[in-house]
Amino acid sequence: MKLVFCGTPEFAVPTLEALIAAGHDIALVLTQPDRPVGRKQELQAPAVKVAALQHGLEVLQPTKVKVNPELQQRLETIQPDCIVVVAYGRIIPKWMLELPRFGNINLHGSLLPKYRGAAPVQWAIANGETETGVSTMWLDEGLDTGDVLLEERLSIGSDTTSPQLFPQLSLIGAALMVETLKQLESDTAVRKPQDHSMATLAPILTREDGRVDFTALTAKEIYDRWRGFNPWPGAYASFHDKRFLIHSMRITENVEGVPCGALDWSDGRLVVGASEGTALELMEVQLEGKQKLTGMDFIKGFQVKEGETLA
Repeated sequence: MKLVFCGTPEFAVPTLEALIAAGHDIALVLTQPDRPVGRKQELQAPAVKVAALQHGLEVLQPTKVKVNPELQQRLETIQPDCIVVVAYGRIIPKWMLELPRFGNINLHGSLLPKYRGAAPVQWAIANGETETGVSTMWLDEGLDTGDVLLEERLSIGSDTTSPQLFPQLSLIGAALMVETLKQLESDTAVRKPQDHSMATLAPILTREDGRVDFTALTAKEIYDRWRGFNPWPGAYASFHDKRFLIHSMRITENVEGVPCGALDWSDGRLVVGASEGTALELMEVQLEGKQKLTGMDFIKGFQVKEGETLA
C-alpha cells in the first residue's frame, strides 16, 4: 500500500519499521515538532522523525493539522491507500479521515473499549490490571470510539512498570498493524463495533497524579500507581513542606501499628504506613533539591525524629 504514517514517540517506531520491512510505500511521515528538553532546553527531534530520516523518508512536522491547507493539498496529491496513526498526539481531522480508501487505522495501547485516551498503558498498570494489550482501530471523529479490527492480549506482571511494558506492547502492536493492513488489502478485515457502555478513560497524566495519599490508598494501590506513573509523574508526598520523591518502593509485610503516612525505621529499613493497616518499604527517596538516598541514609542524613509523617 501507499501509506502516510503519523506518529511521534519511541512507541511508534517499531510499527514504522515493520511497515517498511513489509514492503509498504511510506510516502510521507507526519510527526510533532521538535521540542526543547532538559535544563538547557535544547531542541530534540521526536523518535519517529529520527527513524524516518534514517530510512530516507520525507518528514513533515506541522504545528496545526485540523486547518492546514498546505498539508491537505499535499496529502490529496499523495492519495494514500491508508493513513496509519500511532501515538501521533494530534486529533485527526475529518478531512484526513475521509481521504484514504482504507481509512485511518490507529494502533492503541489497550484492549478497547477499556482505557480510551492519552495514557492507556500507564492507567492500566496504575489501576492494578493483570492483563492489557493492543488494538488496531478504524479511526472516527470520537475519542478512540471507532470499530476495532484486531487485538492481542498481554499479561502484566505484578512488578511490571510502564517503561518495561511500553516496548513489549510496541513490538506486538507493530506486527498487529502489518496483519491489519494485510487483511484490509485482501478484503478479509472484520470491523467490530465497541460496546461504549464498557468504556473507561485514561486521561493525560498530570503532576498531581503522582501525589500519594497514604490515608486513602492501600500499599498495593500506591505501589501500582508508582509502577504505572514511572518515570513521570512518579510518586511523591510532602515532608517539612518540601516535595519528597519516592524513587523505589515495595509492599512490605510484618509491620504492625504504623499509622497512615507515619515513618518507621525500628527494624533497620524505612517503612511508611498506608490505608487498611498496610505498609510500604521506601528503598530510594529524594527530598526536593537534594540527592537521592537510600531510605535509611535519608533517616540518618536528615535526622528524622520518631513520629514524623509524610503528607
